[in-house]
Amino acid sequence: GRATSIGVSNFQIPHLERLIAETGVTPALNQIELNPRLQQADLRALHDRMGIVTQGWTPLGQGFSFDAAPVQAAAARTGKTPAQVILRWHLQLGVSVIPRSTRAAGLAENLAICDFALTPEDMAAMATLDEGARCGPDPMTFA
Repeated sequence: GRATSIGVSNFQIPHLERLIAETGVTPALNQIELNPRLQQADLRALHDRMGIVTQGWTPLGQGFSFDAAPVQAAAARTGKTPAQVILRWHLQLGVSVIPRSTRAAGLAENLAICDFALTPEDMAAMATLDEGARCGPDPMTFA
């Protein structure tokens, strides 16, 4: 009776369905790997339907999308860095994002993403980058 809400990490659809079926509790948040190469649209849609906040870890995907044409085009149009474009993409998806940096300048750059917006065309182009490629382990097979 002490917890008012719970958060989970790396839960996929079957994990969420089992948790809710067995406990009657819907988590408030699910922290998942999310970046342009791993967009997890079905899981995000389920989160939206269930009122679960999606929080993205490894939001920059270790930089693997920095050179992608949609990222480069949006960066050129907005005068922002590829990292800022990708972090803004997360915000416009409605995702809580947790980037990290070991440099003060990198932290400041990560925060400077609220003074521009990606266009619907930018967002559509970013959607084409999804390859299902993970940086971390697959929660369905990780033991």
